[in-house]
Amino acid sequence: MKTICICGGGNLGHVVATMLAAQGEYIVNIFTNRPQLWSHRLCVELPDGSQSEGDISTISSQADIAAGNADIVLLCLPGFLIKENIDKIVPHLKPSAVVGSIVSSTGFFFEAMKNIPEGHALFGFQRVPYIARTIEYGHKSALLGFKPSLNVSIERCSDSNNLREELEKMFTTPVRLLNNYYEASLTNSNPLLHPARLYGLWNKWSKGTVYDRIPYFYEEWDEFSAELYINMDNEFQQLLRKLPVEEGCIPSVLDYYESKDAASLARKLRSIEAFKGILSPMKAEGNGFVPDFKSRYFTEDFPYGLRFIKELAEEKKINTPYINKVYSWGSKFLSSEI
Repeated sequence: MKTICICGGGNLGHVVATMLAAQGEYIVNIFTNRPQLWSHRLCVELPDGSQSEGDISTISSQADIAAGNADIVLLCLPGFLIKENIDKIVPHLKPSAVVGSIVSSTGFFFEAMKNIPEGHALFGFQRVPYIARTIEYGHKSALLGFKPSLNVSIERCSDSNNLREELEKMFTTPVRLLNNYYEASLTNSNPLLHPARLYGLWNKWSKGTVYDRIPYFYEEWDEFSAELYINMDNEFQQLLRKLPVEEGCIPSVLDYYESKDAASLARKLRSIEAFKGILSPMKAEGNGFVPDFKSRYFTEDFPYGLRFIKELAEEKKINTPYINKVYSWGSKFLSSEI
């Protein structure tokens, strides 16, 4: 049996670890800063209302214990923790160990190719395979939705198809191999989706402004945010045409969401079942609420998502006024908050 080490105890870490362990085909370890809060028996609620359970072999905050015997190390981490955790696991990797990331749009390949020795194969998914939520930390999670197929980029591997088939088995989902890491590292999902909505919500916000309620992030999506998302994506598509990627490898947001304009895109985003109930990132202040600039919507998607797109566009001399405007707005708050 192959041993898989899951790095990270967030929503995805919970669901991925449980789903893998429930198969009974893998030995699953977890590398987390809070091992004392985890149970060796995990449970996940599935979209149809049923539950699945799986047993975890090793839970540790020490990289040598959790990752030292792993055949596959899978990072389920936000962008700001990727390099830190790569540095921790690298000294303890088996020579044949493969290292991957549950999603590649937060800088995984850029960091891995610099900091993981050449002998280790790398892989990263274009989009996360699951929409996941933690119900009880270290014990129970919910799989709210899953992709019917997955795209993965594999680098430094002598038999990419064999690794692709292994990933297909792990996630019990068809997996398609991308041409290169740009196709997985760059996405018009969260790095554009979240900043566009955040700007739409709070571009007029200033210190001292307090709101009386927390709006739903998706269920109240408006046409202004949808139009901005489309314009940012148009700039992103211009960038793709300057890179060595397959045409159409990352469909436009209108194609992906089967929409024709801002109005239909806003309706589509409001209607997605798995997105329902997700509140906008806010915190209590005084008698109301203000934007939470320390939420992952800000700390992840601006410096570890949108930034890579903006910098590549500058390198390729692509004019991106909408991306620049949104990035400058978000970065202004980040610089004073984190």
